[in-house]
Amino acid sequence: MAGSVLTSTATCTAYRAVCGGKPDAPGVQAPVTGRVLAERVGWLADLVQSMADGVIVAHWSDADLAELAGGVGPEGRRLPGNGWMALRRLGWAAVPPAGVVVSDRVRRIAEEEAARVLRLACHRRAIVAALLATWPADPSARTDDEWAALRAALPDATDNATIRNRTRQITAHIAGHGRPPADLCELEGQPAAARQVSLAAADRQQVAVDRVDDSIVRVWSQLPTCPAPASYRDWVWHAFDVVLPAIVPAGVKVCTPTLRPGDGKVRVDLPWQTPHTPPRLDGHTRALGVDWGVNTLLTATVADLDQDGTVVVQGRPLRFDATGASAKLVRLRRHREHLNTKADHLARLRDGRPTHHPAAAALTAKLALLQAEHTAVCARIRHLNKALAWSSARWLVDQATAAGATVIYVEDLATLEGGGRSRSLNRRLSGAVRGTVFTAIAHLAAKVDIAVVTVPARGTSSGCPRCGGPVKHVKTPQRMVAGYRWANCSCGLSMDRDHAAAQRIAARGLANQANTRRGRNGNAAIRTATDTPARHQTRRPTRTATIPPARDRRKTAPTPKQIRPATVKTSRLLPLRRQVPAPAESPSGSSGQRPAGRTPQETNPKGPVSQVPHTAPTTTPRHPHRVRGAALGRGFHRHVHATPVTDRDGSASRMSGSPRIA
Repeated sequence: MAGSVLTSTATCTAYRAVCGGKPDAPGVQAPVTGRVLAERVGWLADLVQSMADGVIVAHWSDADLAELAGGVGPEGRRLPGNGWMALRRLGWAAVPPAGVVVSDRVRRIAEEEAARVLRLACHRRAIVAALLATWPADPSARTDDEWAALRAALPDATDNATIRNRTRQITAHIAGHGRPPADLCELEGQPAAARQVSLAAADRQQVAVDRVDDSIVRVWSQLPTCPAPASYRDWVWHAFDVVLPAIVPAGVKVCTPTLRPGDGKVRVDLPWQTPHTPPRLDGHTRALGVDWGVNTLLTATVADLDQDGTVVVQGRPLRFDATGASAKLVRLRRHREHLNTKADHLARLRDGRPTHHPAAAALTAKLALLQAEHTAVCARIRHLNKALAWSSARWLVDQATAAGATVIYVEDLATLEGGGRSRSLNRRLSGAVRGTVFTAIAHLAAKVDIAVVTVPARGTSSGCPRCGGPVKHVKTPQRMVAGYRWANCSCGLSMDRDHAAAQRIAARGLANQANTRRGRNGNAAIRTATDTPARHQTRRPTRTATIPPARDRRKTAPTPKQIRPATVKTSRLLPLRRQVPAPAESPSGSSGQRPAGRTPQETNPKGPVSQVPHTAPTTTPRHPHRVRGAALGRGFHRHVHATPVTDRDGSASRMSGSPRIA
């Protein structure tokens, strides 16, 4: 598709601003601190959120959702793509609170937020309506005819995970009420709009974006000077500069941002666009096959397609091991569940007492503290998941670029569920970041013209990549007992389980690339595939890899006498000269100055004495925190280990020095 663009979003921060004047005539301006700017953006976000929630509450019904989903207005014209224009065509205008004066552009922003929420609800409504219309006698075991009827009623591109989750939601409603819900509005409560300001719905009378230079963007926006502006005099133009991160190239098109206030700061989500042509889906001769794992997040291998159609794989596995980060996520989730349990217990204690009870205030304070800590833990989990996803995606795309691959084949695990396993495995599978990783891989690969294609996941770990037969999973090659880590086959294959699966994925993708199709969401996938045996590439011996012949060490002559000089009487282990010389002048009242080094302990110290001999006071910690391998933007966590990025000839790649992870 020629002429398309690739949109990325850079999250920046506005630290200060100036108010007064206009974008075309700045005039006299007054400085505004960052906290005051965050307060005023928060007032605008609260106004937008309240008006958007009013639209959602007024039209949260099945009839109104059906009218919006129909895509046709009352006069028979097709609804426009912009959300605020569609709501105005339907007559669903946003109304400001009583006594508050807002401009038409602010109402546009509120209507756009409400339209996005309602359109998402329309999609969920179609899925729930299809499930209710074809509800089986046993939803946990549908027959083939019931599945066929359900697929015919569902919207296109509905995955099995969505069907499973909505089925469980309806089943829980039936268990609680004794009957199925009538529609989505009865099954779910009305959603709430986000506390943000989408300035893209306004025009230059509300917002203006100007690029100062290659690294700074100036944003002009009208903000209220009080929580409830009573006239247009309470709306003042504010200008704040946003420093672009290093990943934003110079000269790209910068779009209208979204403002998100919080914690005394203003986050600016600034979209930027670059020209982009979608990469081709077939005709690939070198690919990178990727297998998902539990501890080893990604395991990849390089495969080539010969002219005769044979798939040749390389024997070098590429791993992104996030065992330490996964353990940290498990501890954070366990802490979050503990906080949630304590908060529920305190809520029951508080609700069981009258409001004038002496302990009610203390319980309310404890509950607020627990909720704040729960929010902080959730934020830590979210941020660590995001960093893990984008760093692994950056590493994988760099590996594909260094290897010269034009396509990345990933197994489709969108519907994976760890049923029938241990609680720890189910927790790790449910909390995996596969969706975010796949989105990050697709986005980063599109920037370097590399296609990302999903292949069917069935049989990737249970089959042999060489002969296609079943493999036996054992603990180690030395312990041939039932296990998980190692794969053995009767044909002689013996390698890591994830590495064998990555080879099978790469061979499956290269052999069936003619069946690649792009869906409505833009993601490319191979729905049906046949397995092709992969041949191992024969490594050519190099000069450095050649083992020299062993030297003849047999005794054929007497040992020569070693003559040592008689003047050497001290051990060579001691230094010939003092490494740290003493200063020329000594302080008065002392016999000398010792060389620099650790402070010696006193023989008879005054006061309590530490029993540990190595606790001499020092400013340098004994075990400083050194993030091994964390330079270059990939090892953001101390316990994340990844295969170094190397070129085809085995040398270190230049891109491994990139300081970015996204």
